[in-house]
Order: sequence, then C-alpha cells, then structure tokens
Amino acid sequence: MPRLSAVCGQGFFNLMGLAMSDFPGWHGTTILAVRRGGEVVVAGDGQVSLGQTVIKGSARKVRRLSPGGYSVVAGFAGSTADAFTLLERLETKLEATPGQLARASVELAKDWRTDKYLQKLEAMLIVRDGRDLFVITGAGDVLEPEHDIAAIGSGGNFALAAARGLMATDMSAEDIARRAMAIAADICVYTNGNLTVEKISA
Repeated sequence: MPRLSAVCGQGFFNLMGLAMSDFPGWHGTTILAVRRGGEVVVAGDGQVSLGQTVIKGSARKVRRLSPGGYSVVAGFAGSTADAFTLLERLETKLEATPGQLARASVELAKDWRTDKYLQKLEAMLIVRDGRDLFVITGAGDVLEPEHDIAAIGSGGNFALAAARGLMATDMSAEDIARRAMAIAADICVYTNGNLTVEKISA
C-alpha cells in the first residue's frame, strides 16, 4: 500500500539542482525561508497528495523547535513520519550543542548519511534560527543558500524565483514569503495556498 503522504511530480528540481527523481519516493510540497532586516520567516503550504488525489489541505509542514529555550524554525518536504523522526534527532542535537545550529545540522547530516535506518528516510529540511539558514539533505549535505532565501519541494524553484524578484521591493520578509508562496501555488499542482508561517527575530 502506498504511503499516505504527498507525492512529488517527477522532473521538478530542488534548489541544489538535483532532480527530484534522484530521491525515490520524494513528496511534493513547497517550503520557503526568507530573511530581511531583523525578520526571518519560514512558510510552508498545507497540501498532502496521494498520486493525483488531494488527501488533506491543511497539514503543518513548518514547526518551531525550542530546545533549552533556543528557538529554531524548521520546514520539511517529504514523508511526514520521516520528517518528524529527523526533527526529533535535530532537537536532540540542539540540546547537546545549545545555540549551535550549524554544528547540530552537520551532526544530523552525518548520522543521516551513515546510519542504516536513517538512510531510508525520505525528506529534506530547511532549518533556521535568527542567524543561520541551512538546507539539510539525506545525501549528507548541509547547504547555506545565498541571498537569505531558500526553498525546497516540488514548488521550491517557483517560490525561490519569486522571492528573489520580490527582494528588490520594500516588502517585509513575511509579505515576500506569502506572495512568493502564492505564486508557487498557482504553478505547482502539488502546492496550495493554505500556509503555515513562523517568524523569528534575527
């Protein structure tokens, strides 16, 4: 029986230039992170699809982690169960290295790459505190995107391009994120306009 979670359209590319088909079982969604001034915003859509059928429209794919009072916002594309397993691992890493998101992210990526159980997990994470922004993959990558913007998922490139263009305006980080996500939802059939938005002070 197929897993009851969002399935991505093949042929889409994520911000690292890797085809989604390079990650078997990948799932469609859009997660976007934007930083402007003292405001950091992570936004995610709410659509969960099974093949060509929309199963749910209000899933929460953006979560706030607060290990030891240290606030981190994480968004995920992929299997929900797999993503929550990874988020729990990340929270454990952050508890061991409070305030060190880079170190915790690298440690998670190392485990994800080498642990036989974790290797089977199908997801990708955007994690952000008030200072750092990273994309973490199951290939062992911890990437720090340029221009204070990152996006993942089947609609990620659409949202990324829209946000890059909107950075030339005087819009706030939240307004940029919401507008870019709306554009992605108009283009990507696996993304809807039902957003979860989390803000954090830089």
